Amino acid sequence: MKKPLVVGLSAAFFGAAAAAGVLVPSATAAEAPSAHAKAKAEIKAEAKVSKAKAAPDFAGTVALSNCSGALVKMPDSKASDPALVLTNGHCREAGMPEPGQVIVDEDVKRDMTLLDAKGEDAGQLTSTKIAYGTMTDTDVTLYELDSTYEDIKSETKIDPLEVQAAHPKEGTAMTVVSGYWKETYSCSVDAFVPELREDGWKMKDSIRYTKECETKGGTSGSPIIDDSSGTILGINNTRNEDGEECTLNNPCEVDKDGKVTVHDGIAYGQQTHTLTDCVAKGNKVDLSLPDCKLPKP
Repeated sequence: MKKPLVVGLSAAFFGAAAAAGVLVPSATAAEAPSAHAKAKAEIKAEAKVSKAKAAPDFAGTVALSNCSGALVKMPDSKASDPALVLTNGHCREAGMPEPGQVIVDEDVKRDMTLLDAKGEDAGQLTSTKIAYGTMTDTDVTLYELDSTYEDIKSETKIDPLEVQAAHPKEGTAMTVVSGYWKETYSCSVDAFVPELREDGWKMKDSIRYTKECETKGGTSGSPIIDDSSGTILGINNTRNEDGEECTLNNPCEVDKDGKVTVHDGIAYGQQTHTLTDCVAKGNKVDLSLPDCKLPKP
């Protein structure tokens, strides 16, 4: 979790992103594979290549002045609804929400750039307000825009990304797609963390990534895409950069027994399925809905 970046920040935070590779052990002369084994290996290799070709692109992602984001819809959103953009709570231009602070219907005009599949500018989006924002239990901001989904589709040919309603599963192949850097980071869901602490903030049921996703400043707010479905399973928000314990940019894990663990270099995201139970007809955030568990003001 980084404080918002300034425009034009260089990419010197970390090394280049590590792409997830597939290593196939070579057989020794004494362990020469059978023809059947070779055939199976070739089929698996072809599947991996096919999967890589189908990896998420940048269509529907958003570049903000300091973070990444995405044009999103909920499962029941309509084309005529005012569109929503999802990013992190800590990407708020007015400053990061304090622990316990929940922002609802805050009038905010903010310009952002919608990207096409190649990461090129598809059009400009403008918010009217922060419909919901917090860094308590999670790290999200939902901007409501001055345009509907059908307006945006007509002008840009871009569709929103859908937020999946189900809790993601361990082992799911995923890609963090950064509109700010126009980079992608592929890995898998490693585990779910009961409590993630960073400085004064606490987040629940956070998504821990496998080590291949070496995210960096500016990737905050990036959608985490489920590679198999193309839907959003979470939102990227932080990484332990220096191996420190529970400090800013060095989140720590706290288990159900209170044991604190640090995973140096490991990145994390937050759940987004919880949003789907809190958005009512017309794409309006309604924290009074019976299944809504988001923090309230």
